[in-house]
Amino acid sequence: MTTVIDQILQLLTPPADDSAQPTLLVLVGPTGVGKTELSLQLAERLCTCIISADSRQLYADLPIGTAAPSAEQLARVKHYMVGTLKLTDYYSAARYEEEVMQLLDRLFPNHPTVVLTGGSMMYIDAICKGIDDIPTVDDETRRTLLQRYEAEGLGQLTNELRLLDPDYYRTVDLKNPKRVIHALEICYMTGRPYSSFRTESVKQRPFRIIKVGLRRDREELYRRINQRVVEMVEEGLIEEARRVMPYRQLNSLNTVGYKEMFRYLDGEWSLDEAIAKIQQNSRIYSRKQMTWFKRDPEIHWIDLHDEE
Repeated sequence: MTTVIDQILQLLTPPADDSAQPTLLVLVGPTGVGKTELSLQLAERLCTCIISADSRQLYADLPIGTAAPSAEQLARVKHYMVGTLKLTDYYSAARYEEEVMQLLDRLFPNHPTVVLTGGSMMYIDAICKGIDDIPTVDDETRRTLLQRYEAEGLGQLTNELRLLDPDYYRTVDLKNPKRVIHALEICYMTGRPYSSFRTESVKQRPFRIIKVGLRRDREELYRRINQRVVEMVEEGLIEEARRVMPYRQLNSLNTVGYKEMFRYLDGEWSLDEAIAKIQQNSRIYSRKQMTWFKRDPEIHWIDLHDEE
C-alpha cells in the first residue's frame, strides 16, 4: 500500500496560506474495503492517532461482530472512540459530534494531523458538516417508543410518522427503526415535526478536512466481505452473540451480524443460512454506504486492489 499512502500524503500538503491550520484526515469507504490497515499505516507514518467513526465499535461487548481493532492494532496506534460504551448506554450522532470535537481540541496541539476513519455515514457528517441542534430525548419518551416498537412493530410506527411528519417520511429509510423511532420521539416530545429541526446547514470547523474514499471492484469487495464474515465466525462470533443475546431488544444489537446469529441461536436458521444472510446483508450495507459517499464531491477517491 506504499503507493496509496504516498497518494494520500500528497493530498495533505497544506496550501501556502494555510500551513498553521491542523488537518483532519477522513478515511471513508464501504465495509470490508480495507480502511483499518491503511489507517494504521497512515497513522504510523504521520506519528498520530486514530478516531473511529464506526457507531458499533463504540460498544465494548461487540469486538468480533463489529471488526473492532485488535489488541495488536491498538498497541500499534492509539485509538479513540472504541469500546467506550455498554450495550445499555444511549448514544447519538449529536453526542458523538460533541465528544469528538472536544477530543480534537486536545489532540491537535500535539498532532498536526489526526486520522478519522469508519463507515458510519452520519457520524462522519456530524464531524465534517455538523448536525442540527435537535432536542435531547427524555427517558420516558424513549421508553414509550421502544415499547411501542416491540409491541406494534415498525410498520405501525412508519404509518404514524407519515401522519406526523410527511416531509421526513418521504426521505427517511423506512426500514431503519432507529431513524423512524428517533423522529417520532422528537415529534412526541416537542409537538413539532422532526423535519422542522433539520436545517442541514454546514458548520465551519477550525481545521482543514481532507476526505479520502477507498473503493474496490465490486466482485473483489464482495469476496472480501464474504471472507471476513467467515473469519468472524471462526474468531468466536457465535459465542459473542450468545453472550449478548439477553439484550437483543436493544438498538445497539439491531445490526448486521447479531440479528442473523440470534435467529441461528433460536433454531430458526442453520449456521450456514445465518452466515449467508450476514454476508448478504453486509453486501447490501456496503452498497448503501457507497451511495451515501458518492454524493459528497469533496471526497478524493482511490481504487484499491488485493495486491496493494
